[in-house]
Amino acid sequence: MSFALKDDRSEKEIFAHRAVLASVFVFFLVLVLATRMFFLQVTEHDVYATKSENNRVQLQPVPPIRGLIFDRNGVLLAENQPSHSLTVVTERVDDLEQTLALIDTLVGLTTDEKEKFLKRVNQWRRPYEAITLKYKLSETAIAKLMVNNPFLKGVQVEAELIRHYPKGADFAHVLGYVGQINEREKKRLDPSRYKATRRIGKIGIERYYEDLLHGQPGFQKVETNAQGRVLKVLERKSPTPGRNLILNVDATLQKKAYDAFKGRRGSLVAMDPNTGGVLAMVSSPSFDPNLFVNGISHNKYNSLRDSLDKPLFDRATRGQYPPGSTMKPFIGLGFLESGVTSWSEKIEDPGWYMLENDERVYRDWKRKGHGDAIGLRHAIIQSCDTYFYEMSFRTGIDYLNPFLTKFGFGKNTALDIGNALPALLPTREWKKKHRGRSWYAGDTLNLGLGQGYMLATPLQLATAMSVFAAKGEWNRAKLVQFIDSEELKEETKPDNVVIKNPDDWNRMGRAMEGVIKHYLGTAKGLANNLNYRLAGKTGTAQVVGIKQNEEYDSEALLERQRDHALFVSYAPVNDPKIAVAVVVENGESAGSTAGPIAKIVTDEYLASLKNLDNHLGETYGR
Repeated sequence: MSFALKDDRSEKEIFAHRAVLASVFVFFLVLVLATRMFFLQVTEHDVYATKSENNRVQLQPVPPIRGLIFDRNGVLLAENQPSHSLTVVTERVDDLEQTLALIDTLVGLTTDEKEKFLKRVNQWRRPYEAITLKYKLSETAIAKLMVNNPFLKGVQVEAELIRHYPKGADFAHVLGYVGQINEREKKRLDPSRYKATRRIGKIGIERYYEDLLHGQPGFQKVETNAQGRVLKVLERKSPTPGRNLILNVDATLQKKAYDAFKGRRGSLVAMDPNTGGVLAMVSSPSFDPNLFVNGISHNKYNSLRDSLDKPLFDRATRGQYPPGSTMKPFIGLGFLESGVTSWSEKIEDPGWYMLENDERVYRDWKRKGHGDAIGLRHAIIQSCDTYFYEMSFRTGIDYLNPFLTKFGFGKNTALDIGNALPALLPTREWKKKHRGRSWYAGDTLNLGLGQGYMLATPLQLATAMSVFAAKGEWNRAKLVQFIDSEELKEETKPDNVVIKNPDDWNRMGRAMEGVIKHYLGTAKGLANNLNYRLAGKTGTAQVVGIKQNEEYDSEALLERQRDHALFVSYAPVNDPKIAVAVVVENGESAGSTAGPIAKIVTDEYLASLKNLDNHLGETYGR
């Protein structure tokens, strides 16, 4: 048996060889590390210094303060209230589901709040953009969140200004409301102006004047910690606040008008004939616009949307009704202008009218007629249909349509009411295109009573009445009176209505005054306790058709099938200060439903002017 002897020399050589290789390898690694350190610390110093600074210092946009809205007397209608909201930057949250669960146990989250938040999370947005989870936090909720701040990474309590409408439903359709910016709006908005803004005007004045109300954003450079929370503001440029608006609308008058409907469906528009300023514009029923500012719940929105009374629908600007006999003063002027009749001509009214070679009987609202000697004056006072059948046939559609167009029918003539509809003033061409039939003489007779195909909005009726009261002088309807201290003026106006005999304005006005003062007037009940001269005209619009051999039976119809009641007026007759149009849906008798509402508003406004004159007289010794 033999054993190998230990070779010390060989082992030392192997060890030395390995040591050299290890030293070379370590040296190579140190060289690589040193090279990389040199590259990062020297060559790329500026680049990484900037990145480091950006991780520590952020440039944040600062939202502008939205402009305020006031009524004509300085009453605040739209303000900005301080509020605290709970926001989440999802990119900084490790476990979103767990974080939401913790927040729920601390301050409580509704199903609606969770759904809206998760929907916004899945929508396109800027990286590290804070998403609001809960609005209007209470002091208790804020305290709970601050105590648990270490466990809520990416969660912040932010102070912001929230839009608030003190007058609520009274001004909902006039002011509109602001709401969360949606995906469609994000695509069309200028990101440089709206990067810090979460809400935008949706309807009404808030939408029409969005560009002025919004203002210009500022910015601030802030130092943040690893969680993204602001530690210090390093630099700040203040935003430019939005411009304030002062309306023509009178808040007291608006409230009076809204309450006068007593919950009934309808609309009122009151204007100053001398300026076109809208003094009141009501759509009843209405809704609370504050519900929409932070996002309305599904249940509440569905309740408003599905209501038979349609509170979300703006009847003043978008409600289209057959104007009925409220058109007779305008159409009557058209008869005189065309030369087919005069103030002195009288006709017989047996209670019906027939065209030659036509078996249809066009009935007067008064079954036995209005007598043997009816002229234009009494045709206005008593609203004689037969007279207007005869004169409409004589005049013809080719003259009546252009003449009525001069008063704004069939057009949107408002200056700053963007959602107003033009309604419909039919022509031969319109009927051929949309009905596929020729225009018949019977269509002209219906138009002569404001019926048939013709439709008008309450805003159009008030505008036309305002032009009439101003003896043909045009001032387009406008809601805003001043932008800050700058008066809103019309650059161009429609052509004034010029008639051959200017005295016809006065004579027609006195005929309309007879509607209230004459014992046969269709609104004679309004004469009680009337201390100024009021000119008006009643109108009725059918909701369901009545056969020729049948009479209108209110009791046999459902409430929503009854006739609409309309009333237009202006006052005082000798020096017009206010023109009014009222529609009461299914109100039937205009003299007892629509007329009294117009009188309430006119009484209130003229009394306020008198009180103002008395105050100025006492103050300045006038």
